[in-house]
Amino acid sequence: MISWDTPINFLIAIAAFVVTIGTLVAVHEFGHFWVARRLGIRVLRFSIGFGRPLWRRTRGKEPVEYVIGAIPLGGYVKMLDEREGNVAPADAARAFNRAPVWKRIAVLLAGPAFNLAFAAVAYWVLFLAGMPTLKPVIGDIAPQSIAAEAGLRQEDMILTVGGRAVETREAALIGILQDLVEDGVIDMRVRGIDGAARDVTLHVGADRRRALTEPEALMPGLGFDFWRPRLKADVARLTPDSAAAAAGVEIGDEILAVDGTEVADFDQLVRLVEPNPGRTVTLTVRRGGAVLDLPVTIGADEVAGRTVGRIGVGPSGTPIDNGRKLEEIRAVERYGPLAALAQSGAKTWETSVFTLRMIGRVVTGDVSFKSFAGPITIAEYSGMAARAAQQEWWVFLNWMALISISLGIINLMPIPILDGGQVLFQLAELVKGRPVSERTLLIGQQIGFAAVIVLMTLVLYNDIARHLN
Repeated sequence: MISWDTPINFLIAIAAFVVTIGTLVAVHEFGHFWVARRLGIRVLRFSIGFGRPLWRRTRGKEPVEYVIGAIPLGGYVKMLDEREGNVAPADAARAFNRAPVWKRIAVLLAGPAFNLAFAAVAYWVLFLAGMPTLKPVIGDIAPQSIAAEAGLRQEDMILTVGGRAVETREAALIGILQDLVEDGVIDMRVRGIDGAARDVTLHVGADRRRALTEPEALMPGLGFDFWRPRLKADVARLTPDSAAAAAGVEIGDEILAVDGTEVADFDQLVRLVEPNPGRTVTLTVRRGGAVLDLPVTIGADEVAGRTVGRIGVGPSGTPIDNGRKLEEIRAVERYGPLAALAQSGAKTWETSVFTLRMIGRVVTGDVSFKSFAGPITIAEYSGMAARAAQQEWWVFLNWMALISISLGIINLMPIPILDGGQVLFQLAELVKGRPVSERTLLIGQQIGFAAVIVLMTLVLYNDIARHLN
């Protein structure tokens, strides 16, 4: 799903992926490193990435080797351990395997805890600076859809989902998804444009709910979208080397028609261009007092696993009056330092719980496994967030917070090769009163490694399937 349309977008996606994963892995491993050293456990190596070292240095009175590996898909902290080699008698007391069980568990949990702490700090910064949001106002509704049959109306504002108050589109989407996977019924309370509140129930059905959890399927499946203002189809931004630039389109042009079909607003322009990558069309534009016909060969881009048409223009943002104004649904979540701290903690907790629930629902079969994303998808969305950050820095920081939470939660899963699985071994030792046998550890590691390989294969398959589709 990486944007292959231009070399620069590809490079941005790769660079953003490396920065995102590298930073969050460093945070995770630093958690293990910092807590181990504070608890008196000897650390031998701190590595970001695997494979051939690109950079290495040894530092400190008690030498620690710091390494950056060639493969930026993980990292590790190597501690002194009698199970992995000979340990001098003088150092034996500082070996990981000799530490009390509570210390080992603390070291193992520190990695995920630091990822969650990173997300909380990121959200604190966002809430302190002011995070732009949009209220959950309903836009277009497809005829004879689930939303239409439920009586949802254009410009309704969602007040609650499943009995929980929602104030932003993000909160509404999370609530809708949670309610959907519970029983296939989504209960909402909305307020109409007339100010009257009413209850609306969307009946999806148990047989369809799993399909709607697939990527890009939820809103089309329910039959509605959130409200957006209609924008003039004028050209305020022109991508260099794009299809429009090559055809002679200029900033300031107003696009009137595509192949004779009148363009009423920028959304309609998108709808006429997106289905036609590679096709040559006639773009009718108004420039000053003249009307020009310009032949344009539509370019291609990869978005959410689909090849869509792009010509490389952006609107000025000048709205066409269509009822509700953009200012009415725009809000900024901004708090003082202490209130922002409370809000960031609450958001980190809620996002973590939501992630855990979705993983659990994948296991039970209520949520499609296709919703899991692999490195290709993460790279594409990292690139998109990085490009957006050129105008709105908070987009990339918000993206990093979400990925950090996912990394922390996944590492808590009870798979032997992950932190959560290692914690189970320590708890087993606590119950038994003696260490788990080396054979059991070896078998567990092999099972864990196989499970991770299977998981990675499946998410890579998801990535490739989205791209090919």
